[in-house]
Amino acid sequence: MVNYVKIGDLQVASELYDFINSEALPGSQVDQGSFWAGFEKIITDLTPKNKELLEVRDELQKKINKWHRENKEFNFNRYKEFLEEIGYLLPTPEDFTITTEDADDEIAVKAGPQLVVPVDNARYAINAANARWGSLYDALYGTDVISEEGGVQNQGGYNPERGEKVIAFARDFLDKTIPLQVGSHKEAISYQVDQERLLVTLINGKKVRLKDEDKFAGYQGEADEPFAILLKNNDNYFEIQIDRDHPIGTTDAAGVKDILLESALTSIMDCEDSVAAVDAEDKALVYRNWLGLNKGDLSATFTKGTKTVTRSLNPDRSYFSPQGNEFTLPGRALMLVRNVGHLMTNNAVLDGNGNEVQEGIIDAVITSLCAKHSIIGNTTFENSTKGSIYIVKPKMHGPAEAAFANELFNRTEDLLGLTRNTLKIGVMDEERRTSLNLRACIREVKERVVFINTGFLDRTGDEMHTSMEAGAMIRKNEMKSSMWLQSYEKSNVYNGLATGFQNRAQIGKGMWAMPDLMKDMLEQKIGHLKAGGNTAWVPSPTAATLHALHYHQINVKEVQKNLLESISDLRDDILQIPVAVNTNWSQEEIQAELDNNAQGILGYVVRWVEQGIGCSKVPDINNIALMEDRATLRISSQHVANWLHHGICTKEQVVETLERMAKVVDEQNAGDPAYKPMASDFNQSVAFKAACELVFKGYDQPSGYTEPILHSRRLEAKTKFTVNS
Repeated sequence: MVNYVKIGDLQVASELYDFINSEALPGSQVDQGSFWAGFEKIITDLTPKNKELLEVRDELQKKINKWHRENKEFNFNRYKEFLEEIGYLLPTPEDFTITTEDADDEIAVKAGPQLVVPVDNARYAINAANARWGSLYDALYGTDVISEEGGVQNQGGYNPERGEKVIAFARDFLDKTIPLQVGSHKEAISYQVDQERLLVTLINGKKVRLKDEDKFAGYQGEADEPFAILLKNNDNYFEIQIDRDHPIGTTDAAGVKDILLESALTSIMDCEDSVAAVDAEDKALVYRNWLGLNKGDLSATFTKGTKTVTRSLNPDRSYFSPQGNEFTLPGRALMLVRNVGHLMTNNAVLDGNGNEVQEGIIDAVITSLCAKHSIIGNTTFENSTKGSIYIVKPKMHGPAEAAFANELFNRTEDLLGLTRNTLKIGVMDEERRTSLNLRACIREVKERVVFINTGFLDRTGDEMHTSMEAGAMIRKNEMKSSMWLQSYEKSNVYNGLATGFQNRAQIGKGMWAMPDLMKDMLEQKIGHLKAGGNTAWVPSPTAATLHALHYHQINVKEVQKNLLESISDLRDDILQIPVAVNTNWSQEEIQAELDNNAQGILGYVVRWVEQGIGCSKVPDINNIALMEDRATLRISSQHVANWLHHGICTKEQVVETLERMAKVVDEQNAGDPAYKPMASDFNQSVAFKAACELVFKGYDQPSGYTEPILHSRRLEAKTKFTVNS
């Protein structure tokens, strides 16, 4: 049972009420009485608008379903005219430029990796904030970037041969990024600062300088014997760290012990897809961690091996400039917070009629309240030097919903005493109606927008759900090469550049989901920069450090400058529905697709529903670990629902597949003492029932979202396991 406190006409769960009054409001310069009255006013005024927007989604979907049922002989021109008639496809607005001000350099100027992390896990959140700087040596040594062939395994104690390969890789990086006028960094025996320049002594006694001396940015220690050399390339920093007494530095001719890279420039602290927050208890934890990050006092204590470790936020880094003047660089990633979308409600707050309040409204107000502490100086560490608060807004459908978010942000700023457009918005381009009308969406938030991005998984889920009646969809692994997806990725960049994002805002690309396959990431993810993205999502601090190498290889500003000359309207291509032309798949192919989808659904759902884990490394059907959140679940469940709807498979076949794959998932999780097997009793497994619901009720889920079923089943599991314990 939830205990509520009545304040005004609102009923607020006691956990959330106490958190806000005792922790979030003190020191915020917001009066307690004014806060609750203003919060209630926002809820009263904006809830009807929120619900109207959701009704529009449903009405448009019904019309699209009906059109496809009545137009089996598909005609593209008639389809496009129909979408225009119902207001799904809107006219492209006249040219405009965003006017966002006070965006930090990490957003507006620099290009680099972006780490996304569930904020309900304090340890992960702190690690993500501290991932601003990362050891290149550690990232190379501990991953498959360095091959284990030839006896250089990564196991047991330190392997000197593997270490040599790491050092060779790092020296190649230095030669390519900060080449010497003569010779190679492989020949260096010392690094010194001489007459405001970097002086490198080679093994042959020759003293040389950098080919581009402007890349020398500073140092730590004494000029003639520095222990860190700071370099700058493509606006990003890195350090050559020197310590001749260090176990690695001792073996190095120049005493170099490591290369420290500026890695995750920004980090999204997630309240949405990667968390399992379904009630006041969960939401209070999410908000408490976010508050701690903003006040700078969040810490996490845990056991690592035989040691007890406490993590806290890193301080800024101090240097001397080439001229000897002291300065600092941020020690932490610039933090953004991802709120939930417009769909869900939460029982943490009930309105005057006893109804659950829209969770997106709750998130906007409370995450902004927490973040205000950072911008008014009530913090150990400053997040934004420009006094901005960054909120990423997901799962919006079209410009009217973007306009609603803007209104919500306006009202929140007024409530909290923030100047207009303090709250910056990141618009996630992951729904079909937003992709097709992205420029109009941007226009609605043009004074505060700092971010757009693409997300393959959610976007594909909406693509399939929107066109559910059009026919059976192609297999999942064919989606990435389909016309609609390629055009969607390009169009996102084009719309960002056409509306003035360069040097003002981020154009982001999606997640690398395989945290153990860093060699493949290093080979492939550079494509995000070549496509014009000035940030891209990574699943770990290690991945951020390795992905940072790409931003030294490619100057994204130059890429974007060239792309400005080739901008075109790709909406017709985006409208190409990925329906299979030929559905004569063999039974083996159909079963393989079902096995893959079912295993992925179950592997994620069982942790979400029964352990409250919203994001984790989940082994796929081939035991490759994938970093998964709800977006993965959406695409898989919608794909099976689509094939069921069009008779590619039967319900009996899907049930058999789910039951068989449940046994596989049980085996994969056999080493987890907190895990509850599904196959021992399918009828009693809350997780298994949730997975079945996601598939068999997938057609009817709003936009194909998984949240309504997941939340309902998670609440059931929390009650069941509490009673049983």
